[in-house]
Amino acid sequence: MRRRHGPPALNAVPAVLAVLAVLAVLLSVVAAAPPGHSRPPGDGPRTPAVVTHTVTLRSDATGAVWRGHQRVGFTQVAPEPLSAVHLRLWGNARGGCAAPAVRLTGITGTATADCTALEVPLPRPLRQGESGTLDFELSVDVPEGLDRFGRDGAYTILGNALPTLAVLDGDGWHLDPYTRNGESFYSLAADYSVSLDHPSDLLVPATGSAVDTPGAPGRTLTTVTAHQVRDFAWAAGPFTRLTGRSADGVRIGVFAAPDVTAEEAGRMLELARTAIDAHSARFGAYPYGELAVVLDNAFWFSGMEYPGFVLDRVKPSALVHELAHQWWYGIVGDDQYRAPWLDESFSEYATDLVLGPADKDCAAAPRWESEDERLTSPMSHWDAHPDRYEAVVYDHGSCALHELGRLLGEDTMAALLRDYARAHWYGVSTTAAFKAAAQAVSPVDLAAFWREHRIDG
Repeated sequence: MRRRHGPPALNAVPAVLAVLAVLAVLLSVVAAAPPGHSRPPGDGPRTPAVVTHTVTLRSDATGAVWRGHQRVGFTQVAPEPLSAVHLRLWGNARGGCAAPAVRLTGITGTATADCTALEVPLPRPLRQGESGTLDFELSVDVPEGLDRFGRDGAYTILGNALPTLAVLDGDGWHLDPYTRNGESFYSLAADYSVSLDHPSDLLVPATGSAVDTPGAPGRTLTTVTAHQVRDFAWAAGPFTRLTGRSADGVRIGVFAAPDVTAEEAGRMLELARTAIDAHSARFGAYPYGELAVVLDNAFWFSGMEYPGFVLDRVKPSALVHELAHQWWYGIVGDDQYRAPWLDESFSEYATDLVLGPADKDCAAAPRWESEDERLTSPMSHWDAHPDRYEAVVYDHGSCALHELGRLLGEDTMAALLRDYARAHWYGVSTTAAFKAAAQAVSPVDLAAFWREHRIDG
């Protein structure tokens, strides 16, 4: 995410612990072979994995109210028995338990984290290699206010609207709170098959590859498939659409709100064509085939990333930054709450490589304001010090990578990032893994460099 200024304040709501939907758990357990995905050295088991989402939704006339069904399949890949899973319901962050925007029925669980998480017990613990399925009815009522999950007049944005599975790793379950200064999201790559039934006068740009077919009179059925993505997002509205294709063959659609001119949309399309190929050349070929860019100059933020789907103002640096997130967060995953530098610093550095200066001088840049400030600090720290978030994580973080490049040499740095992305393709990056990879190609001990830039872990 590229911020422009601080987020608008959330409505204060009581944190009432509740049970979301009290009908029944439908969980089928079948034996399955352990997944064949290999992990880089140093990565521990993260579970549930081999995740699939099958979703059918129908909207009202506005595109802001959706009703339907979701099925989530998953496999326990860790050695310990799995007795419960956690669904993240990030769409409930604004309303909390008092006014949840995302509601599930047909499933029993206990709401936690101000109703942005639902703990679902399993009928019996899953052993390593066994799989399960959750089935539930899904209701999404998008709240007023233009946001990454919000609506403004005829235009609706549905980022983080679909329930996703929380991750269990060596640190336990990741049930961190929602943050609007950055991201809280941490999920494993999954496959999505999503059917969106909507009025034909509304376009629905989305994560993945879409096919439109006629539905009931006045309606269209948009079927979207996405392979190995961290999340699924879409929008609905009477956008103006402009399409093109990059030199590498990526199909790009620019969907513009009325406050974006045709000339601006055209310039952003051309920039997207250039930037997606430039990032591909540096970090590995963009694997998703399609990309949707939703432009609205009323966004309070400059840009926001989802796999194959980005939200932007008409701001070139923001678009290049969000497209870099297709690799640094999307393809190469990370825990965006506990280690935001792993995607924001890397995406800002990648933006410099495209727009320049590719070797900017950071010697005079301000560094640290307190002893406890670290480049690798989690979002809990930046939420307490929001005025320092961009200065450290974006600006200092990108400068740290530039300085690492000067230390290693341009060719070695380029090879390091390309090889690191390949090693963690559809996996998860950690600070420790990146430090080890950099040290492995460095002619000198990097301990002093890590200390100077306060890169802990």
